[in-house]
Amino acid sequence: MKKGIHPEYKQTTITCACGNVINTGSTKENLKIEVCSACHPFYTGAKSRMVDKGGRVERFKKKYEKKAQ
Repeated sequence: MKKGIHPEYKQTTITCACGNVINTGSTKENLKIEVCSACHPFYTGAKSRMVDKGGRVERFKKKYEKKAQ
């Protein structure tokens, strides 16, 4: 390898939004990610994940709870 052209490789901590912490080596320090192998549905085996986007879940519950009563 040529000297002076490669970035510095150092120990880093990757932190997921779910709280999982991974220690590894990288050229960047202290990365923050949204999804990791501990919480991603593909790796956890979850068939579907209910994600509330713009209050859709609340609107659905509000609409159909009146009919259930």
